[in-house]
Amino acid sequence: MLSSIEGQSVVVTGGSKGIGKGIAKVFAARGAKVMIAARGEEAGYKAVEELRAQGGYVEFCPCDVSDWSAVKNLMSTAAERFGSLNVLCANAGIYPTKRIFEMEPDEWDKVQSSNLKSAFLCVKAAIPYFDQAGSGRIVLTSSITGPFTGIPGCSHYGASKSGQLGFMRTACMELIKHNVTINAVLPGNIITEGLMELGQDYIDSMAASIPMKRLGCTEDIGHAALFFASKEAGYITGQTLVVDGGQIIPESFKGIAGIG
Repeated sequence: MLSSIEGQSVVVTGGSKGIGKGIAKVFAARGAKVMIAARGEEAGYKAVEELRAQGGYVEFCPCDVSDWSAVKNLMSTAAERFGSLNVLCANAGIYPTKRIFEMEPDEWDKVQSSNLKSAFLCVKAAIPYFDQAGSGRIVLTSSITGPFTGIPGCSHYGASKSGQLGFMRTACMELIKHNVTINAVLPGNIITEGLMELGQDYIDSMAASIPMKRLGCTEDIGHAALFFASKEAGYITGQTLVVDGGQIIPESFKGIAGIG
């Protein structure tokens, strides 16, 4: 059991729903003090209410992670309310779909800003508080889309998620002198509010492409993030962990057909 997270101060961006909320739930259940950040205040406060009802120590700070001033305010608010900052889960991101020939340049830029630039901003803003604490842990939420797979309509998203890993590999070397590790979790298809809206037929078709024959839950990503944030993972940095039920392994649907 990873008990070393108890009492630690954790920021989870994009924490009001989906994977971010699952990450916040896992950390709060282990006794961490969790600050969730999101643009939507209504969803943010609703998530806080829900997680507090489950016994979690959770706060909310409105934040547009593509805005430098807002990100600096987020980190300072977390450090002030909790007394320190120990863990950053840079999870916030958007995933619109638009094929290249239809996509406008500003649509490309919006995804890069929300997904990739935000990772840089959050890491940069957290460093002074990690220095004050004497150490830190950073966990990025990347994706199998981009680093391993591609989906028509997701060129901007895939590029941003691949870019996060390029950023991480250099950042891990620069952050060593701050006693900070940085790693990334790469989710496959995870059941979230947005995915549920696509309907059961879509969910079933996606599950059919996964060797485990099911989609993951948000807590699956939370547990992976929890490991990277723990003291037990102190000698791991610049690494990735794919959490996808084996989705990227088969060469064809024919291979999956013989499973189970």
